[in-house]
Amino acid sequence: MKVQVLNQDVTEVFIGVGSNLSDPEYQVRQAFKALQALPETQWGAASDLYHSRPQGPQNQPDFVNAVVRLKTRLTPIALLRALQRIEREQGKVKQRHWGERLIDLDILLYGNTTLQTDDLIIPHPFMAQRDFVLLPLLALSPKAALPNGVLLADLAKQLDEVFVKPMSADENGGLIPEQLGK
Repeated sequence: MKVQVLNQDVTEVFIGVGSNLSDPEYQVRQAFKALQALPETQWGAASDLYHSRPQGPQNQPDFVNAVVRLKTRLTPIALLRALQRIEREQGKVKQRHWGERLIDLDILLYGNTTLQTDDLIIPHPFMAQRDFVLLPLLALSPKAALPNGVLLADLAKQLDEVFVKPMSADENGGLIPEQLGK
């Protein structure tokens, strides 16, 4: 059975990016560069970088997180495979569940698609509880909603606690493509 790789239409997608190992800010920026090179995909924008506490085991370094907006013709599964390739090429090794990550790339939203397979769930199943996902995504798209119409801004208001802190503009240096390599 041949897997469909391309859609006829372009779809707006949001990708969560995170790292807490080996200079996390550098790792996130490297992932941005790789995302810009994806086939059949147009770079949209990246949120500012955010520092966040780990969601799982607390005996690990804090994370640097961001969200990227892309437009792609890749199908959800083809996009997942492309993100997994970037993770492998960047050196990701999963050490433990919700543990340390050199780089982590997650499809958060893929247009208005809902999908559940053994390998992929869209929208991301935990995004409604994760401040390090909701706040950067809302910075890129303040009116973003889940496929069922629930506004992400409403979900963000329901968060019990917020642990993310935006990095200052001086720290993240701006995230437009021309500046990513500086």
